Amino acid sequence: MSHSRNGLMDVVFKNVTRTFAFLVFILLAAIMVSLAYGSRESIAAFGLGFLWTNNWDPVNHLYGALVPVVGTLLTSIIALVIAVPVSFGIAMFLTELSPTWLRRPLGTAVEMLAAIPSIIYGMWGLFVFVPLFQSYIQPGIISFFEYVPVLNQVFSGPPFGIGVFTAGLILSIMVIPFITAVMRDVFELVPGMLKESAYGLGGTTWEVVWKVVLPYTKHGVIGGIMLGLGRALGETMAVTFVIGNAFNLPGSIFAPSNSIASALANEFNEAGGMQKSALLELGLILFLITTVVLVLSKLLLLRLSKGEGTSH
Repeated sequence: MSHSRNGLMDVVFKNVTRTFAFLVFILLAAIMVSLAYGSRESIAAFGLGFLWTNNWDPVNHLYGALVPVVGTLLTSIIALVIAVPVSFGIAMFLTELSPTWLRRPLGTAVEMLAAIPSIIYGMWGLFVFVPLFQSYIQPGIISFFEYVPVLNQVFSGPPFGIGVFTAGLILSIMVIPFITAVMRDVFELVPGMLKESAYGLGGTTWEVVWKVVLPYTKHGVIGGIMLGLGRALGETMAVTFVIGNAFNLPGSIFAPSNSIASALANEFNEAGGMQKSALLELGLILFLITTVVLVLSKLLLLRLSKGEGTSH
């Protein structure tokens, strides 16, 4: 009797846990279906041209996703360009160079950055960083690149302080703790024997890092970077404060523009009809982009856990 009861409990437990697991997929599918259903008017009216149309005119009911998509991708790329080297340096210092007494408090301080609400980053960016950047840093950068071909177009325009670059910089600060945490964890997976052997052969710290640590953990590092990218793509409040919220293609990285998340935050409450449908289609595009990025990152991390370091 007891054996039969235990068998029944095992079956119930297995099915309950399986239901919880599949609930995640059901929720994701429900979100995607609801976004697709809510944006059906926009999809029917604009088709695939919605993706590359530079137009956002609520008065005439003409909408296009080009500006928000470009703004989202540009700010995320700028964030990664800044955050990846900084995160790599922090992770490497924590695992290879830091004194033991400093390792834990420094690691805790980095992790605390992830706990700060995004609206705080946005307020700090708008009221502290933007005035300093506008007055003391941005004019110097514009003047420095004024006579350099190509770069004078990238770093040009009036020094507003707010814009694509500022949003990317704030995003980089926000994703640094995520990328650093993953890099630190995978660096700690490197067997001490490999590093000690490299040092014993006369390798410098840089050579050990470049030729031993990075090849061993390359998939995990890429996975951490993609997790940071997924975080940057969906950020709303911090970007809304400092990107400028202008539906214009940026002529330079200092120009104001818009992102998908900030467009949704600014307009959704007052939107209706075709405008609401277009905003929901923007949300669907962001959902698909973020999903692809996170799936790729999970696959890379899974590959790390199964076979990282087995081949070089």
